[in-house]
Amino acid sequence: MDEAHRSRFARASWVNVLGNAVKIIVEGVAGLAFGSVALLADAAHSIADLVASVVVLIWGQAQFKDPDSTHPHGHSRIEPLTALFVGVAITLLGLNLLYESIQGLLADEFIEFSYLLLGAIGFAIVDMYAVYWYTEQVNADLGSTALSALAKDCLNDIYTSIAVIAGVLGVLVGYPILDPLAGGLVSLLVVYQGFSIGRENITYLVGGAPSDEQRTAVQQTLLSHPDVEGIHDLVVFYDGTVLEVEVHAEVDGELSLRDAHEVETELVDMLRAEEGVGDAHVHLDPSGVGEWKEASEWTL
Repeated sequence: MDEAHRSRFARASWVNVLGNAVKIIVEGVAGLAFGSVALLADAAHSIADLVASVVVLIWGQAQFKDPDSTHPHGHSRIEPLTALFVGVAITLLGLNLLYESIQGLLADEFIEFSYLLLGAIGFAIVDMYAVYWYTEQVNADLGSTALSALAKDCLNDIYTSIAVIAGVLGVLVGYPILDPLAGGLVSLLVVYQGFSIGRENITYLVGGAPSDEQRTAVQQTLLSHPDVEGIHDLVVFYDGTVLEVEVHAEVDGELSLRDAHEVETELVDMLRAEEGVGDAHVHLDPSGVGEWKEASEWTL
């Protein structure tokens, strides 16, 4: 299964690399031919996207490696680290686009309209939507944060290309200032999305806590077992993009060792079946001892 996932991840990454490369060529040639700063800026924007795609292609596949002596818990944190790189790149690109938009507002010279410019931008939009659609289809069952970041970046490219269309049409109807204005609005959206990607993946990297709803679901799963009389010292945190659970479960102290082992195994299996949970570590305590107890409301 991991090999199949690795193969699909690699194909989606390659599609992003090639899609960005084609967009850069088409917009770059059109921008140079007609002196369109907007198209050249959009092509330059895609150069950084291309770099991010290459990083995901090369670096992101490490997540599928098996645990080894240097990474006993596997390589799952490579993926959010890769996605964090993409988020930072998107944020920087958005800030650069905002700067270019401000410069455009202050400029005295504007481009000359050509329908070939619209053709190049239209091609770029179709190209990026196709890459976005394919990446989302592949990632529907992979759930990769790195591919999700690339898909969002494709949407950013579409938004910036739409802004370029607005600017080019503005030149056509005699309002060239629409170009930098539209670019400024889109750049703010790009910065926000890049920041959101980065914030999400920092949570994964630093072992942050999940939402209250996810933590409550874990509690309810543990307490639903008929032999569990209470729980304490529950810790739920992200290990990479999946959750890890550590908990002390209180059971009848008269249970035999074999029965206690079966209860522990059942609890681990129940937790691992929870959505988003990757692994669980359960320690059984005899009920009523009270050691380490933190929250009496977790006791039945």
